[in-house]
Amino acid sequence: MAESRCGLLCSECKWKDIMKCGGCTAIKKPFWGPKCVIKNCCEEKGKAHCGQCDRFPCKQLHEFAFDPVTKDEGERIERLEQWAREEL
Repeated sequence: MAESRCGLLCSECKWKDIMKCGGCTAIKKPFWGPKCVIKNCCEEKGKAHCGQCDRFPCKQLHEFAFDPVTKDEGERIERLEQWAREEL
């Protein structure tokens, strides 16, 4: 089951309880800034998450998933692929 638009595991996010965040699938505006380009893109296309997009993985998601600050190393992309497979 998808927890986010970008493949982040909201259930493991340290900010979830601190910021009372319901995750991007349940909020209108992210607590970390005025907007999230990944969230906005999915919602504009009517997608639950990026793994459902015909452009997956796009450059924007790739840059987001390999951001040195998050130290993700592409785990989000793998997770999105898994979510998309589970939906078939």
